[in-house]
Amino acid sequence: MNAPRILVIDDETAIRSIVRAAVESEGGTALEAANARTGLELARRERPSLVVLDLGLPDEDGATVCSALRSWSAVPILVLSARHSDTEKAKLLDAGADDYLTKPFSTLELQARMRAQLRRAGMGPVPGGDRPVELGNVVVNLADRAVTRDGLPVHLTPTEWELLRVLVANAGRTMTHQQLFDAVWGRHHGDAQQYLRVYIAHLRRKLETDAIRPQLILTEGGVGYRFVDVR
Repeated sequence: MNAPRILVIDDETAIRSIVRAAVESEGGTALEAANARTGLELARRERPSLVVLDLGLPDEDGATVCSALRSWSAVPILVLSARHSDTEKAKLLDAGADDYLTKPFSTLELQARMRAQLRRAGMGPVPGGDRPVELGNVVVNLADRAVTRDGLPVHLTPTEWELLRVLVANAGRTMTHQQLFDAVWGRHHGDAQQYLRVYIAHLRRKLETDAIRPQLILTEGGVGYRFVDVR
């Protein structure tokens, strides 16, 4: 196995040094970022095995960083924080974090939790995020927020993009009308089927070779929609 590469996103130099030493003593390589923007850029470029994320970053909230990572990647996320409340822990876990370690912490516990997350990382990659999805003449790259057809960029509105992202990230799985409606529009009221019918039609016109006989975005009658299995 290749040595794990751990991305440490923390604005405290001392904490980054502690984590780097813990990683290197286990035979891994540490990548470092002092803010959210740099951390997300490194995550996209380097595709680390694990992200160790501080909750209190100078430019972005840790929960927002978790959500941003989780939108395109299955990389394990271990949060470090001086905050102790159960509410904060729940917020981070809901945002996509896999584990939570409160400062101050011991190096042994940090290493044990990193090993545990790396073991669990055998989960399959998020289609289109950890690797682009290539289906005939269509390529979807969730990490770069890019879609091409026949090698040319496809322009999607923000809502179209979010709907496609949810479908591709769950490729092969039937998503109900309500699940898609909640994920894209973030609300529980309204005619989910009608909203989706309109936007699915838009996506099919832009992506499918034949929008009348779709091969990528499939209808599950009376239930919802499914993006073709790409695993």
